[in-house]
Amino acid sequence: MSLINPADSLERQNAKLQIIAEALMKRVEYGSEQSSAAYAQFERAALLERRVRERTLELERTLDLLHESNAQLARANDETEAARRNLADAIETVSEGFALFDPADVLVMCNSRFCRDFRDTARDLRPGTPFAGYVDRVSRSRYLALPQGTTAEAWAAQRIRRHVDRHVMFNVQLAQGRWLQVSEHRTANGGTVVLQTDVTDLIRLERAERERLKDKQARMIRATLDHLNQGVAIFDENGRLVGWNAKMAGLLELPARRLQLGASFNTLLDLMADDVTFTRGLDRDGFRRWAARDAERGPVSFEIQRGERAVLQIFGRGMPDRGFVISVTDVTAEREAAAKLAELNEILEQRVMERTLELEDALSAAERANASKSRFVAAASHDLLQPLSAAKLYVSSLADRCTADSDRSVLNKAESALTSAEQIIDALLDISKLDGDGVQFDIRPVALRDILRPLVDEMEVLALRKGLSLHYVDTNLIIESDPSYLRRIAQNLLANAIRYTEAGKVLVGVRRNGGSARIEVWDTGPGIAEEDQNAIFEEFKRLDTKASRNEGLGLGLAIVEQACARLGHPMGLWSEPGQGSCFMVNVPIAGQAGPRSPTGRRSARPVGLAQAGLVALLVENDPQLRRALSIMLESWQVNVLEAEDAASALSLLDDLQLVPDALLLDYQLGPGPTGLALYKSLTEQMGPLPCAIVSADRSTGLRADCKSLGIEFLPKPMDRHKLSHFLETVAAGMS
Repeated sequence: MSLINPADSLERQNAKLQIIAEALMKRVEYGSEQSSAAYAQFERAALLERRVRERTLELERTLDLLHESNAQLARANDETEAARRNLADAIETVSEGFALFDPADVLVMCNSRFCRDFRDTARDLRPGTPFAGYVDRVSRSRYLALPQGTTAEAWAAQRIRRHVDRHVMFNVQLAQGRWLQVSEHRTANGGTVVLQTDVTDLIRLERAERERLKDKQARMIRATLDHLNQGVAIFDENGRLVGWNAKMAGLLELPARRLQLGASFNTLLDLMADDVTFTRGLDRDGFRRWAARDAERGPVSFEIQRGERAVLQIFGRGMPDRGFVISVTDVTAEREAAAKLAELNEILEQRVMERTLELEDALSAAERANASKSRFVAAASHDLLQPLSAAKLYVSSLADRCTADSDRSVLNKAESALTSAEQIIDALLDISKLDGDGVQFDIRPVALRDILRPLVDEMEVLALRKGLSLHYVDTNLIIESDPSYLRRIAQNLLANAIRYTEAGKVLVGVRRNGGSARIEVWDTGPGIAEEDQNAIFEEFKRLDTKASRNEGLGLGLAIVEQACARLGHPMGLWSEPGQGSCFMVNVPIAGQAGPRSPTGRRSARPVGLAQAGLVALLVENDPQLRRALSIMLESWQVNVLEAEDAASALSLLDDLQLVPDALLLDYQLGPGPTGLALYKSLTEQMGPLPCAIVSADRSTGLRADCKSLGIEFLPKPMDRHKLSHFLETVAAGMS
């Protein structure tokens, strides 16, 4: 049982506690018994008073906090209500319909303009309405113009599917031709803001502008069609005429009154003049079937003839909307020109044939004269060698009998002159043999050591006389070649190196070069300038004009070049003035040589150019150089097709319908594509073709481009030997 009523106020409870405390104090002070029980009661009273005082203070603090919380809550409520009123006022001032849905897709608030255009729906929208309910009400509104073939349920389902996206914007058509733009945006907490904007005026302006542009475009198309030199007719997917120009009626001789909007294609086809004949490509029924096709129409082209001479080319193509367009072009002049050109080509071919026969007769006469010359040189050389040998014996006999040094010196000089004359005759004899087509070589495996080692031993005496050191790097390679001719090649290269080297050394060695062995002869002589490197291989050509006739007539390198060409051994040269030279000959290693002839021997020239009948396309923009090259190629029995630039070359090949055997293309062809670009165009049309690029540009970039494409590079001025080697390689590939 409590002495204090909890229902009393705090002040009342405090007053009662004070009265109780005073009564207890008096009882303790004036009580008759001063026992320990009275003292205990006093202590309990004091403790109770202290607890009452503490509880009173706590209650006072709690009451103060409660009053303060109530005051803050009242202020917060006032501020929230003010913010709500401000937000409501703000969204009410927005000129668009506004609605806010919470993360659970429940309507929180909206302004009076929201769904105002759906008057039968706006009264049902209030806070707490779910988003699906809002969409359902709008879909069933009589003010919503549903797309054709779409039900209210389908529209609502599509609207709910789009609601999943974070940003949605689309146009809704209303009754009476009005439009509403609806956009949705997600808030940070997952809610949704929906805006409705009236865009009727914008859409009407856009449609008006579109109609104006379509009208302007139609006028431009009409003006364009009227200015075309071809007749044009446009049909829709049902084969009805929707556009045409006056040229169409004139070319096909159609009645102007029948060319009107909506005219049928079949009707117009039947109205074509009776003298119209389908000459090339489709016939009348095929053209009709193409126009009536329901599937996609591919392009079609054919020709018709109207009357006796008018030729018309008709081209048709389908359009994306399943319609089609037809164009008619008068090609009478072109066909007449083509007929005249064909007639001229026949006349030209006859003249070319006559000229070819004349050239064949001249070539035969030249070959007979060359053969006679070779036989004469061979016979004369053989007859001259015998008395020269006898003279050398007589001189040697006199030298043994002479004791005077002056007489012996004269005899030595005479013997040296006779030896030089013998060497010259030997060279002439080799030249005559190599010039003849009937020369045969003994191609067989041979050790390079057996050829080079004895030759170096013989030439070492000449090197020591000039104070030169002759070095030889031994090799154990076995190659396939004619031993005697290969020895003569190496001998001439080594003799030239010793003859023209005044000081230093001469080195002979062999390197592996893929499947071949490269014989190299190095010297420390004066070197050869680049512009003279082609001339040294010409017959009777020597760069050292001070040399005496006893040192030869300059036939050594000519013999080397011809022998290498006939044997099929590629030859190379490196030289720098003041640093020396290196002559190189590539010989196939045994086991990797080409196939032999049935007799075990093979001709050095794979296929003679005179027998190959090559057709070469020559494209050179310099007329004089083009003519000079043509004359030289024709002298080798190569048929030449001349062109000035890339365009004329492509046109020439297209007219002749011919694939050339070889291409000789200048790199710089003036304005337009280069020789490399022309080569790529030709290979795309005709496949890979042997090609040589001719240019005065000796840059490494151009050489690298040619190498990457696998084509030959021939620098200007033209080296006829390199050119002939290129053509012989092409002829060999044809065999």
